[in-house]
Amino acid sequence: MSTSIRFAAACTDGRINLEQQRKRAKELLRRLKADDAAAWALLHGQRLKATPASVQLADAQCLIARELGFASWPKLKAHLDAIAFAARQPSFIADDEPGTLHLRCGNDIEHSLRLAGFQGEFETFIDPLSMGPVRDLPLSDYLALRADFIAHSFALSSAEVLARSQREYALFARLSGCRRVVLWCEADAYDQLFLIRVLAGLAQPPQRLELIEIDQVPGIERFIGIGQLAPDLLAWLWPQRRALGDDALALARQAWAAYSSADPRAWAELARGATPALPLLGPALQRQLQELPGLHDGLSLTERLSLRIVERLDGAPFGQVFAELMSRDEPLPYLGDLMFHALLRPLIDAPTPLLHEEQAELPWPQRPLRLTELGRQVLAGERYWLDCTAPERWVGGVRLRAGEPHWALDAELRPSWRR
Repeated sequence: MSTSIRFAAACTDGRINLEQQRKRAKELLRRLKADDAAAWALLHGQRLKATPASVQLADAQCLIARELGFASWPKLKAHLDAIAFAARQPSFIADDEPGTLHLRCGNDIEHSLRLAGFQGEFETFIDPLSMGPVRDLPLSDYLALRADFIAHSFALSSAEVLARSQREYALFARLSGCRRVVLWCEADAYDQLFLIRVLAGLAQPPQRLELIEIDQVPGIERFIGIGQLAPDLLAWLWPQRRALGDDALALARQAWAAYSSADPRAWAELARGATPALPLLGPALQRQLQELPGLHDGLSLTERLSLRIVERLDGAPFGQVFAELMSRDEPLPYLGDLMFHALLRPLIDAPTPLLHEEQAELPWPQRPLRLTELGRQVLAGERYWLDCTAPERWVGGVRLRAGEPHWALDAELRPSWRR
């Protein structure tokens, strides 16, 4: 066992092995009785009182449970019992789930849902709305704009992207006639923008419209998304879905209008307030708002965090920078690896680059990255990125062009017009 003060085993898919945790608790008890300094630091940090002579297995079990995110060992056991029960007696079978249309912003859970025993229909809507222009336009013009951006960013066929987008957006009309639709979401901007886009696009809601959304899972120290969960965890989530009413639809329409506007002030106002009908929406809008340039450096938060990682890990490969961002620096992870690559390419390919990419003959995740001198100056706030030759960039409906007046964020995350 490590000598660090973290004794509980982290999991990434939500499955916690109770027998393994029992063994860890016994090992932790042995170390506490041996007056191990690191073990006692953990105990004191959790404000439990004991001595090497009086400490008991229940104390060690409580510490393990708290490290996994539970208030007590009995609460840990109750959570695992609930997952096991859901896996043995899945309520979706008795709830007419085969007649349900499951909608997700990707195909990352379809296989796991089927493994768990779900039998309904599965549809995806994968337009990456956290990237590129999202403007209030007639649908045909909007789809053409999105297709051009996606094809250019990911080296795809514009015609094929457009055809896929037309199929996805045609789904809105079909949803209205469904008996039940269940949306699966997490807390990040990618998912929450998918959520408001779908809800705002409904002319009429289906007979039953329900939402499963989570921002954390017990036992997972850094929860990234539903796609990382084991099938039995998806069965456990099913009874936690909730119905969406008119208040959620109205909020989604308001949020979509604000996000697709060329003026971000209504978006910022909405992000600062409570959004009880869609409780995870506010924080996601706030995080996405930070993709607007900061007034002191002209960088988005993703750009700023990435440059800091490159500065910290000078010469680290592209893939390692992405892994570091997702596992440590990003406050609300929303990017896939290809999205990250597309977002950083302008910092590399601009006439006045901020990043230098080495060994271009290698696959992009293996190419080392280093800051250019301009990159160091911009990161330090000595130069402003949009005063250089930064490529055009969009955040929602806000267009950002180098050398032109634009919206930027002040230190309080309020939009300010920079001339």
